[in-house]
Amino acid sequence: MIDPKPSTSPAISRESVRVATFNVLSPLLADWHLRKKVVAEHLRATDPDIVALQEVDAGADRDQGISDLLGPGWHVAWHSRTTPDGVGLTLASRWPIDKIHEHDLGVTARAAVYPWSAVVVAEIRAPQPLGTLHVVHHKPVFQFDYEHERELQAVEAARFIEKVLGDQEEHVVLVGDFDAGPDSSSIRFWTGRQSLAGMSVSYHDAWEALRPNDPGHTFTPDNPLVARGDMFSAAGRRIDYVMVRGGSFGPTLEVQSVDLIGVKPRDEVQASDHYGVVAELTTPVRAPGAWG
Repeated sequence: MIDPKPSTSPAISRESVRVATFNVLSPLLADWHLRKKVVAEHLRATDPDIVALQEVDAGADRDQGISDLLGPGWHVAWHSRTTPDGVGLTLASRWPIDKIHEHDLGVTARAAVYPWSAVVVAEIRAPQPLGTLHVVHHKPVFQFDYEHERELQAVEAARFIEKVLGDQEEHVVLVGDFDAGPDSSSIRFWTGRQSLAGMSVSYHDAWEALRPNDPGHTFTPDNPLVARGDMFSAAGRRIDYVMVRGGSFGPTLEVQSVDLIGVKPRDEVQASDHYGVVAELTTPVRAPGAWG
């Protein structure tokens, strides 16, 4: 964990939170020594309060690496396992993290091969009236033909979230690189369009809330790093998400804005093969299910 700088300012009230997710592409690939500066510029311009990062350097100097990307003063919740070459995932917050819960998603033999297949739930102490935010960093398997595993992983992760929450009614924000498009069964499960394994949940997709007619592809061969990479032959997809948990009457936080991160190169350097997503979420004027 990176300790924040001491502050003498009075306690502040926050009714909104900026949440982002960005797969920055392994530092072992595509000229990281050039891309690192560009990734940092995009992230700092986005100015998130909470950000999930995938494919970052999770080696001995990992906290310094996050400071290099985001600046000082961040609290960090790492996925505990990495690839053999030290690439992993992290969730960073400007606000303190009380507890970190992790659950392995090796739901089949072929899914268990990939150490990043896990879900992390961080209890983040945001200012009031937001209060405690349960931020979920979900990472299923990536292969096109592994949707069966993504289904199992979605159900496993959703059950784990409910176990962590218990009877608490705090906000839950679900983020990450899900490696599945909005019409896939695993995303349809997350967004309440279908049940799986006798279970149903309701998470509301920030992009869909404000831009339902915009494909918003986050992984596309229009990106030069995708065109250079090993998945260049498939059509563009939207596979990176910010979602808000809801109940019978809708999400507990409203989406005020949503945008992509890292689309345009800087100095002819593309940040990543993914575009990230950032959403501004705010507390509603009244709880869902209450008449105005």
